[in-house]
Amino acid sequence: MSAAASPILLEAVGVEKRYDKFVALGGVDLKVRAHTVHSVIGPNGAGKTTLFHMLTGTKSVSGGRIVFDGHDVTREPDHRRVRRGMARSFQVTSLFLTLPVRENLRLAAQGVAPARALDCWNAPVGARSMADTVASVLSRLGLERHADTPAGNLSHGQQRRLEVGMALAARPKAIFLDEPTSGMGIDDLDEMKRLIQGLRDEHTVVLIEHNMNIVMDISDTITVMQQGRVLAEGLPHEIRADERVRSAYLGNMITGGKA
Repeated sequence: MSAAASPILLEAVGVEKRYDKFVALGGVDLKVRAHTVHSVIGPNGAGKTTLFHMLTGTKSVSGGRIVFDGHDVTREPDHRRVRRGMARSFQVTSLFLTLPVRENLRLAAQGVAPARALDCWNAPVGARSMADTVASVLSRLGLERHADTPAGNLSHGQQRRLEVGMALAARPKAIFLDEPTSGMGIDDLDEMKRLIQGLRDEHTVVLIEHNMNIVMDISDTITVMQQGRVLAEGLPHEIRADERVRSAYLGNMITGGKA
């Protein structure tokens, strides 16, 4: 099924966020189709991260509506949206650095169900070990050899992949990635790029990313934001050629990625 023919999994209609007189989001419309990589780009202060907060429920909207998987989630808190199938990897590293990679993933998988999330006192045996989920995510991340390594001992690139794995362990329908390649070297970039490209088979990816080469190479759809509004949206080649985008933000940077 082509990206254009995929059903809409997530839709934002006229989403607003105001802080007193400051308008952070001024009526954003967004449609994210299932099993696609949908990137949100724009200069610093464009409202990208604020939009992520609205979509995932970590902050409340001032106006508008958000529908996820057929449910109006506009007023639902983030933990309810997690149970509906949203997962988010944050820009700031949020790992349990003293725990092994395997335990980080097990805790993430366990945390989806509230009854399990607080059950930290019993040994992780049987079904609660989440063995199948952990093994599957380890394989996808390419971190099998590091399963028993404390997360704090991983390289920066490996830690960033593990952050994505923490979101994956929740078995989400949609995964929100905020600057997953931040601070990475070239080898790590290729690994992360392959990881994100492979996610669309089973998940929907909403991505904030400054690396234009990666955005242009892996995105099905790109939304460009400026000053809290959507400036443009389209396929990578359409965004690359859009004069409004060039003048407002990217200039010659937009030539990145494959033609």
